[in-house]
Amino acid sequence: MSFLIETVSRRVAAVPISRVAVASATRTRTFTTSIAARKSATETVKDGLKSVDRAVSDKIVDGIDAGENAATKAKQTAGDVLGQASNEASKLEGEAAGKASELKGQAKGAAHEAAGKAQGTAEKVKKNL
Repeated sequence: MSFLIETVSRRVAAVPISRVAVASATRTRTFTTSIAARKSATETVKDGLKSVDRAVSDKIVDGIDAGENAATKAKQTAGDVLGQASNEASKLEGEAAGKASELKGQAKGAAHEAAGKAQGTAEKVKKNL
């Protein structure tokens, strides 16, 4: 029986020690920092490159927007110039049509005048004969 008492006393004595070890192990875990919370050098470099890439991308987008604005302004200016040229062409076309009508009228008048003179001369010649 002394064998049984010795074995049981060892097991009972071992249980409280393991519980204390587990309890102290859990207490120390709450005060340590985990490695997963820290970033490695490659992750830090990647984050830095991402921020640089983002800044460059933003500047490129700003440049594209500025180019689009310049293109829009150029189109508007070209449209204005074309509109003015079209108006000027219409004005000149109207003036040319007016001048053509005027010259046509003058030509008709000159033709009637010449016809009248020819008729007057023909009548004079008839009287003299």
